[in-house]
Amino acid sequence: MGLLSVAIWLPIAFGVLLLALGRDENAGAARWIALAGAVLSFLVTIPLVTGFHLDTAALQFEENLAWIERFNVRYHLGVDGISVWFVLLTAFITIIVVMAAWEVITERAHQYLGAFLILSGLMVGVFSAVDGLLFYVFFEATLIPMYIIIGVWGGPRRVYAAFKFFLYTLLGSLLMLIALIYLYAKSGGSFEILEWHKLPLPLNAQALLFFAFFAAFSVKVPMWPVHTWLPDAHVEAPTGGSVVLAAIMLKLGAYGFLRFSMPIAPDASREYAWFIIALSLIAVIYIGLVAMVQTDMKKLVAYSSIAHMGFVTLGFFIFNELGISGGLVQMISHGFVSGAMFLSIGVLYDRVHSREIAAYGGVVNTMPKFAAFALLFSMANCGLPGTAGFIGEWMVILGAIQYNFWIGALAATALIFGAAYTLWMYKRVYFGDIANDHVRELTDLNAREFAMMAILAVAVLAMGLYPKPFTDVMHTSVDALIKHVAQPKLP
Repeated sequence: MGLLSVAIWLPIAFGVLLLALGRDENAGAARWIALAGAVLSFLVTIPLVTGFHLDTAALQFEENLAWIERFNVRYHLGVDGISVWFVLLTAFITIIVVMAAWEVITERAHQYLGAFLILSGLMVGVFSAVDGLLFYVFFEATLIPMYIIIGVWGGPRRVYAAFKFFLYTLLGSLLMLIALIYLYAKSGGSFEILEWHKLPLPLNAQALLFFAFFAAFSVKVPMWPVHTWLPDAHVEAPTGGSVVLAAIMLKLGAYGFLRFSMPIAPDASREYAWFIIALSLIAVIYIGLVAMVQTDMKKLVAYSSIAHMGFVTLGFFIFNELGISGGLVQMISHGFVSGAMFLSIGVLYDRVHSREIAAYGGVVNTMPKFAAFALLFSMANCGLPGTAGFIGEWMVILGAIQYNFWIGALAATALIFGAAYTLWMYKRVYFGDIANDHVRELTDLNAREFAMMAILAVAVLAMGLYPKPFTDVMHTSVDALIKHVAQPKLP
C-alpha cells in the first residue's frame, strides 16, 4: 500500500471507527479520535509534496493493481503537478473542520465527525484516481456524506437543500457515466484515463463528450446558470459542511475539466472555449452583483465563491500557462480564503444564532481579536496583494489580457465587485457603534477558535507572499497539458 492509498483509506478507517462508537456519551473520545485521524492523514500527504519531482509531467507515487479484472478496471492511483496540492489541501481542511466542530456539535458528534473523515478520504480518491471508473466511484461517493451532513445537521430547510444538492450533482454525473462507457468501448476495453488522452476522435464525438463532461463538472463548480443549489446548500449546511463544500468539493468539478474535458476532447475544447469563457464572465460579473444585495452573510459568501470559481474556469479555457496556472492557484487560495470566511461566519453564528447582516454591528468593540482575523480574510476575499486571494486572480487576468484584452478587462471588474460586497458586509457587521444587546454580550475568541483562525491566517499570508512552491510544482504538468491540447486529435 502506497502513500496515496494510505491518504485515502486512513481517514475512511478513522471515520468508520467513529461510526462504530455510536453513542453520545462517547462524544469526547470521538473528538480526539477524529482529530488524531485528521492530523495523521495530513502528515501522510506531506511527503507527496516534499518528495515530488518538479522536472517531469508523468504520474508520481503510482499504484496500479487489478480491481475488476473481467472488465479491465484497475485500482490505479497517481498524482501529477495538477492534482498533488489538492490532496494536501483536502487533508489540511479536514483538520480545521474537526476543530470547528469541537464544542459546537453536541448531538451525534461521532457520526458528524465520521462523515467528514470518510468524505475526506473519498475526495483524496477523486484527485488521485487515474482509472475512469475508479474516478467515477469516488466522485459520486462524495455526495453521500455531504448529503447526510446537510440533511441531518443543517438548518431549518436542510432536507430541501440536501435533496437539491444531491439531485443537481447526480443528474449531471449520469451523462459523464455514458461518456466513460463510450470511451471504454472506443479504447478497446480500457478505463485508463491516460489512454483516453491519446484517442483520435472525430470532432462530433469530441463535442458530445465535451458537453457530457461539462454537464457533470459545471454543476459541481458550479457555473452559471446551474449554480442555484449552492447558496441553498451553504445557508443550510453546518459550518463544517460549508467549509468543505467551498474549500474542496467545488474544486472536484474544476479539476475534472483539466483531467477529462481538455485532454480527451482538445479540439472540442478549443472549439467551444468561447462558451465556457462567456459563462465564466457572467459568473464573475453578474454573480458579483447578486452578492452585493444579499442580507445573509453565508449567502453572500456563497455567491462570492461562484464568482471566484468563474475565474478558475476562465483561466483554464484561455489555453495559456498564466491562465491555467492562475486557475489552479485560485482553486488552492479559494480553499483557504472561503474556508476562513465561512468559519468566521460560524464563530458569530455560534454566539448569536443569526446570519443576517442586520443582526450585527460594532462587533469590533467586543471581539477585537476576531475582527482582526475577519478583516484579513475579507481583504483576501477582495484580492488584496500580499494575500492568497490576489495571486490566482492576478495571473488569470494577465493570461486573459494575453488572450484578449477585453476579456481581461471584464474579468478585472471582479476585483471591484469583490471589494464592494465584501467590505460593505465587513463595515456593517464589525464597524460602528454596538448595535444591540446580542453584540454587547459577545465574547472574543477562545483558544480553539484562535488556533483555527491563526492557522488559516498563516496559510493565507504565506501563499500570498510566497506562491513559488505552488507554481513550481504545477509548471511542468501545466506546460505538458497546454502542448497536448494544442495538437489536433482528429483521426
